[in-house]
Amino acid sequence: MSDPLTSLQRALSDRYAIERELGRGGMATVFLAQDLKHRRPVAVKVLRPDVGRALGSDRFLKEIDLASRLQHPHILGLLDSGAAADLLYYVMPFVEGESLRQWLEREKQLPLDQALVIAKQVADALDYAHRHGVVHRDIKPENILLSEGHALVADFGIAKALETAGGERLTETGMALGTPYYMSPEQATASRSLDGRSDIYALGCVIYEMLAGTPPFTGPSGQAILARHSVDPVPSLRTVRSTVSPGVEWAVTKAMAKVPADRFATAAELAKALADSERAPWGSNRGLRLRRMGWVGAVLAAMLLTVGAVLGIRNHSRAAFASGRLHQIRSLAVLPLENLSGDSSQVFFADGMTDQLITDLAQIGALRLISRSSVMRYRGEGKSATEVAAELQVDAIVGGSVQRVGNKVRITANLIPRQ
Repeated sequence: MSDPLTSLQRALSDRYAIERELGRGGMATVFLAQDLKHRRPVAVKVLRPDVGRALGSDRFLKEIDLASRLQHPHILGLLDSGAAADLLYYVMPFVEGESLRQWLEREKQLPLDQALVIAKQVADALDYAHRHGVVHRDIKPENILLSEGHALVADFGIAKALETAGGERLTETGMALGTPYYMSPEQATASRSLDGRSDIYALGCVIYEMLAGTPPFTGPSGQAILARHSVDPVPSLRTVRSTVSPGVEWAVTKAMAKVPADRFATAAELAKALADSERAPWGSNRGLRLRRMGWVGAVLAAMLLTVGAVLGIRNHSRAAFASGRLHQIRSLAVLPLENLSGDSSQVFFADGMTDQLITDLAQIGALRLISRSSVMRYRGEGKSATEVAAELQVDAIVGGSVQRVGNKVRITANLIPRQ
């Protein structure tokens, strides 16, 4: 790149003083430069010479000009673009910080609260861009920059400009548009009718990686990864990180639905779902509830009625306990419901039902419920209910199972008093 760099330095010497390389990718190299007129540091991104030749300058610069009109707190703006010494370039503000990719390489898994802040800020940027007719098409950790706790989405409109200006010619040169780890099923099939829901899918993949420490789908080749995006179910987040709430997992799974119509209609809806999941307790019947899954809510209600009927506590208040009618059971522990589906990916479903049951029973003020964190350690230990009740010092244990096959669910819930 030394000769093109020298040519670029000469061609732009009246406007930018190029200082050093910041990084390079498959299609472009980024340089730190000084904007001589405004006396500020900028990042100049230069397309590879063969990519520039495949595109042609006129159409690329016309398309990229559309993205330059986006003005949003979480979008890295476009300052300038052009062709110099047969090279195509565009100029962005220089961000003092790091990319999300760099953070993930260092930490692997991000703190839950910080990951959700980044996700909501990116969703905010996407919603704004989509309302202005711009789809990013290449949402990935490398294109999310972090500075002072502030997320900035870079390269808005660049993928669209590349595709429009010379997508087929780029394919012939071996260049792929998009990144397999984050590509929606429709983008993987080279659909010409991509809309904002493709970006929502990609953001779902990014959120998954921030929380799990690895992309949702991996494979030995790009083709293998794209195939998994199209056919494999989203792996359970809570299987690899139990501190992720059912609400967050539900939002990520919905964002990554195979069919665009099954995803959030807008990025704003995704941001709201993530915000609701933070405000509500795990599985709470306020905010983001599992009832949004349709029939899941009905199943959960049936389970709650089953336990409630045995306890005699449905619709009873503290006064009922005070009257002595229910004096025999004042404390309760709900053990993790056993997943009988024969499908490990359904563990999250059973855990979500457990969480919701604990939360709903906890609404009865005079009944002491043992916390989820205290009971989850008994999963798979093989201890009897009476042993667990004695260890936790509770009057009774609720145990049971969930078996989900297709759209049918069979549940059992048993109340076992401490002996």
